[in-house]
Amino acid sequence: MLRTRLQPLHPIAWWCWAGALAVAGSRTTNPLLLGLLFAVVAWVVTTRRGRSPWARSFGALVRLGLFVIVIRVVVQVLFGNRVPGATWFTLPSLPLPSWAAGVTIGGPVTAQETIGAFCQGLQIAVILACFGAANSLASSFRLLRCVPAGLYEVAVAVTVAISFTPQVVLSIARVRDARRLRGRATRGLKGWRGLAVPVLDGALERSVALAASMDARGFGRRSTSPRRRQVTAAATLGGLVGLGIGLFEVLDSGSASGIGLAVVLVGGALVIGGLVASSHGSRTRYRPDRWLGAEWLVVAAGLAAVAGVVAAGSNDPNALVQPLYPLALPAGPVLALAGILAATVPSAVAPRPAPLRAELHEAVA
Repeated sequence: MLRTRLQPLHPIAWWCWAGALAVAGSRTTNPLLLGLLFAVVAWVVTTRRGRSPWARSFGALVRLGLFVIVIRVVVQVLFGNRVPGATWFTLPSLPLPSWAAGVTIGGPVTAQETIGAFCQGLQIAVILACFGAANSLASSFRLLRCVPAGLYEVAVAVTVAISFTPQVVLSIARVRDARRLRGRATRGLKGWRGLAVPVLDGALERSVALAASMDARGFGRRSTSPRRRQVTAAATLGGLVGLGIGLFEVLDSGSASGIGLAVVLVGGALVIGGLVASSHGSRTRYRPDRWLGAEWLVVAAGLAAVAGVVAAGSNDPNALVQPLYPLALPAGPVLALAGILAATVPSAVAPRPAPLRAELHEAVA
């Protein structure tokens, strides 16, 4: 089955790729690996995002990630627990009562604690960039059309969350243009103070309106019996709980990943069974997205990054962390580097962005 010239990549493939890179980033505080992950994500977004309004989500979340890094370092310098190491400078300190153990105000600031806080903030920033890439590369409207009928109630609620970030980006541009036409400030503290309330209110209002529109049009309605819906809902809910617990075990490097993987498989089987059972019934789909070879390659590229990081951690757990005692340059594990570099495959196999008119037509349809 051939792909048409303007048919974009399946949105679930982009989200699987971005989620896999976020998982890889969550398993390491090595700034070399985190920096390479961010470079890979930025490269794929630059080469494969279109000119649609929601494509600006990546830049917004990158700026949010930079803010997170600054806040993490500032909090550590001002209030963090003091650890031994090479002292950079000393801040005026205040004595605290005994019940505030682990919290300080001022004191000596060491290189170890500052670099450690920077690496932790960088890890969160990279994860935010991964999900910003998913929002930029995949239309949230097309993603919601792919949700199975068994997740109707969840899909309507998730509509608000998924479409909120792109709507915030659109609202910022719209409100800023309106303030500029009125001769009001659009930059600096005064400009942001005037942007905050109308931007958040407008973005949330449009997201809720989209969910209400889907509900009014009968999105995901099912014709199955109430008893069957109860059974399938229980199976799906139990599977989602199992997936959550299993993923926590897998992502926690200090736990037994074998048990977590088994729980993930059982939970995934319950979820798939519940979705298949609840999806029976009459349902029409207009111009459904196709899952072709390019989608499999994109998903495999994301899984390669996770596999490389996990394999490198299994060989040498210290290779995935920034060495602080003694302070040294981060290691460059070959398996992790190769896996992360393999995640650039979407920049070559994914279809090129469609013209802006075609993307907007997809969103409306």
